[in-house]
Amino acid sequence: MSSETRLKITEIFGSIQGESDLVGWPTVFVRLTGCPLRCRWCDTPYSFHGGQWRSIDEIHAAIEAFGHRRVCVTGGEPLAQKRCLDLLSFLCDQGLIVSLETSGALDVSAVDSRVIKVVDFKAPGSGEVGRNLWSNLDCLGPRDQIKLVLADRSDFDWALARIEQYGLERWPVLLSPVWGELQPRMLAEWLLESGAPARLQLQLHKYLWGEQPGR
Repeated sequence: MSSETRLKITEIFGSIQGESDLVGWPTVFVRLTGCPLRCRWCDTPYSFHGGQWRSIDEIHAAIEAFGHRRVCVTGGEPLAQKRCLDLLSFLCDQGLIVSLETSGALDVSAVDSRVIKVVDFKAPGSGEVGRNLWSNLDCLGPRDQIKLVLADRSDFDWALARIEQYGLERWPVLLSPVWGELQPRMLAEWLLESGAPARLQLQLHKYLWGEQPGR
């Protein structure tokens, strides 16, 4: 792999990590362009098209300028670009703490084992539940995490069934309400009543800055 390898990038920005077990850490986000899914509640549709071609060297230089050790590669769906795998390994080689936010619809088996994978399997309310690639579970390690974004009670019941069906309690399971659609308090009450082996996750960055792009 050459550091001149290029990827199409929507944006690179510094922010507070708002999700996953890494929540609260200052983090550099590298948002790749493109996604084969069209989730009904997607909050980054601007990443579907456009973007600029940047070499891995250029991406690394932009990351270094922020001075943070944690990097999150996201999208869109970052794995839709095959060279994302090269980028992830390169960033790990630089001694950075690297996480990947992926939809669960694309194969993660070739992702560098040093990368923390946050796999966002799609609930029915997303409109993309049929795209879930459950065989990805065979590729997850103990540091990886499962995220389920839920729009309503039906999605919550679906999540409980999937936790039991696939033994998802082997990993941290993060239940997140669709922003502006499912009240966090309601999801918290369902979770308390259910006794499910899962955690409530709110999008911290949205409480800090609202729905601003690049945050």
